[in-house]
Amino acid sequence: MAGVALNRRLTLEEADRVPDGAGGFIETWQAKGVIWAAVKPGTGRERIGGTLALSAVPYDILVRAAPYEAPSRPRPDQRFREGNRLYRILAVADEDADRRYLTCHCIEEVSG
Repeated sequence: MAGVALNRRLTLEEADRVPDGAGGFIETWQAKGVIWAAVKPGTGRERIGGTLALSAVPYDILVRAAPYEAPSRPRPDQRFREGNRLYRILAVADEDADRRYLTCHCIEEVSG
């Protein structure tokens, strides 16, 4: 894969459940580190969620590979943050036979 430009700075985040003081939990997101990536958008679509219109755009986000047990390896239960933009990770696959890169299949959901 010659010419790969990992030119977008993303923060990898992981969900954490914290007691809410009333016997339940709230979900917070903790930063796991910074990853440089190439972000390629797919074709978007709009759907109605209750009274809100939600637009969902799929993205393929290419990052450097990391061993399976490494905390820097993205997982489907995590997300990327780029400023106010959030990309939920749906699946992660090896991009090339040499396992130098990973493709993270993500979705960005924006309500409006």
